Amino acid sequence: MSTLPPVGSGLSGTLRRLVPPTPLSRKLAVQSMLFSTGDGAFTTGSAVFLTQVVGMSAGKVGLAITIAGVAEFFFAYPAGRIVDKLGPKRVWAVSTLFRVGCFCALPFVGSFWEYVAVAVVFAAFDSAGGSAHHAYVLDVLPTKERVETQAYMYSSLNVGFTLGAIIGGIALAFDSLTVIRWTPLFAAALLLANAYWITRLPAAPHDLRVASGERRVKPVGPGPMRNPGWMLTTFFMGTLWTNQVLLNIVIPLWLVEATDAPHVLLAWLFGTNTVLCIFLPAYTSRGVRTLTDALRYVWISSAFFVVSCVITMITHSTVGLITVLLVWLGHVTVTGAELAVSGATWSFQAELMDPARRGEYQGVQELFSALGSRWAPALYTFLALEWGAEGWLVIAGVIVAATICMGPSVRLAHGFADRHFPAEPEAAEVSPGLPG
Repeated sequence: MSTLPPVGSGLSGTLRRLVPPTPLSRKLAVQSMLFSTGDGAFTTGSAVFLTQVVGMSAGKVGLAITIAGVAEFFFAYPAGRIVDKLGPKRVWAVSTLFRVGCFCALPFVGSFWEYVAVAVVFAAFDSAGGSAHHAYVLDVLPTKERVETQAYMYSSLNVGFTLGAIIGGIALAFDSLTVIRWTPLFAAALLLANAYWITRLPAAPHDLRVASGERRVKPVGPGPMRNPGWMLTTFFMGTLWTNQVLLNIVIPLWLVEATDAPHVLLAWLFGTNTVLCIFLPAYTSRGVRTLTDALRYVWISSAFFVVSCVITMITHSTVGLITVLLVWLGHVTVTGAELAVSGATWSFQAELMDPARRGEYQGVQELFSALGSRWAPALYTFLALEWGAEGWLVIAGVIVAATICMGPSVRLAHGFADRHFPAEPEAAEVSPGLPG
């Protein structure tokens, strides 16, 4: 006689699938949560901190953030080379400690130039830490687990940002500049715990080679700056990631300036995005096994992006509840673009980076991704708010053009990898096959 599953077993099974499947993936997920909780706690109240505690005008805040962004851009490539020379785990842990020091210095900052100095130092070690983190994850994980584990880490990152936002909101609720002044120390404490957690992670193969003295042997073959396929791929991936500009800047501004939707809808938009990015990455990334899959996901992401542009464009002429539903749907579809391109990005990183130069490749990725995306906030905002419907279609066209260019770029990078990359023991387990 057949039996029925116990009530709630489906839900418990779903929740179990949200837990990373291996001990290492669980440790990496915890690390992601520690980092993003601390970062989110400070970021939530950073506008109040910079304007009312430090005393900067809004214009100076923007200028300071721009200067830090430019500094991070220039630090990216040399930071990546340092990662390869010293080992990703060591650089990751040490750079985290220096970022702890920057957070500890923030309560004592009292002017624009003092903040710029701290922000530039933070940018330098943020570049090193980011390159080291990505290089370590790809190096330490078996080939078959790389995309799936990074999906779980992405979910954990969003959980942490949500917790950090709640903590930052509690700090803001005190309505006390003294509380806001010392909030960076809470972020510093969590980052310090994060640094300790990093030291407890296992050494990756590249760390072991560094420890054995092999780092003194220069990697053979051309580096990433002589790999046009990688540079083009990361440039166009940077353009595809401008879905974040649509998500965080353009659609919210459109809602306020061009629709009759209530402003409180913004909270629902960001809440929906956060929930989807917590629960869905582990599911949406499962279809990415090869570079062919990754290119298919790029097209899926592009389709979601274009649909979001068309739906949002229509809301200029709608009223009431229809506007609310369409704006919300536009935000959900651009979240679909984010989720799809995430899986593709992780696959490209796993398959198209030289395993002997992952830090350097990560640095080049940061450079060309920035070139492919930093122009988007100004251009997309101008196109949407000044050109209206035509502007939204141009934005969609930019993404379609980048998607079309991805195929040749990835094939070029894959050919370069076949010719020049050293063999990686686990790479044979999964063929990165491409269409002809």
